[in-house]
Amino acid sequence: MKKISMYPKWAKPMLIMMICVIPVILLSGCSTASPSNPINADSQGIFNHYFIYPFSILIKFFANAFHGDYGLSIVLMTLIIRVAIMPLMMNQTKKQLAMKEKMAVLQPELNALKDKYKDDVSAESKKQHQVEMMQLYQKHQFNPLNIGCLPMLLQWPITLAFYYAIRRTPEIAAHDFLWFSLGKTDMILPLIAAAVYYVQFRVSQSASAQYQQNQNNQMAFIGLLSPIMMGVFSFAMPAALPLYWAVGGIFIIVQTIVLNKMYAKPKQQAKTFLTE
Repeated sequence: MKKISMYPKWAKPMLIMMICVIPVILLSGCSTASPSNPINADSQGIFNHYFIYPFSILIKFFANAFHGDYGLSIVLMTLIIRVAIMPLMMNQTKKQLAMKEKMAVLQPELNALKDKYKDDVSAESKKQHQVEMMQLYQKHQFNPLNIGCLPMLLQWPITLAFYYAIRRTPEIAAHDFLWFSLGKTDMILPLIAAAVYYVQFRVSQSASAQYQQNQNNQMAFIGLLSPIMMGVFSFAMPAALPLYWAVGGIFIIVQTIVLNKMYAKPKQQAKTFLTE
């Protein structure tokens, strides 16, 4: 029997659009975010003054604390930012897992409702179908629109500000880290960043495998497109940026595994829950 999606039809296409379009928008600002337009205390604009410039100051501060090691400063700043927004991700993970558990209980009733009206294609039947479906949602306190986008939207200003701070802090380009120069492109680091993003996607998908058995072609497409785009962009960027993306991606992988173990119910407990 075909499963009913837990999301409205427009939710997944919108997710695909966000994942594809946002990197393009981000990279379209590279002309104003280049080292030729360095950030400083006199830079105009609220975003420049209150977001980008403070991050640039912190990058320099930690680099000086590490005897001029800007690569280590970027790594530390990335970890600090990710830890700072972790409460948002914890709340998002908890809500998503709770919603999937409710959907597992709700699914048989939705399937029965679908079978009830499958042979009646009249407008009145479709209207009644929708009414009864909403009644089921209310009965189980299930909101199909609550897909957890707010934490993602709230962290965009922070992650974008740090991105622009890296691009517009010219001191970074004059330093090396590990085997590469932070101000020049590298041939290995983009591959690492792309691999990290692919693993990140796979981990996030496996977290919902116990609730979603069928592979979704749209999500599979995202799983390939996102790391490919990240790799292509990284080859055209100074190595400081794929370093930032790779470190952030590794943190998210670990975070996803830990949070899902924290909030997911044990298998036996989940089976008991579903049979009650």
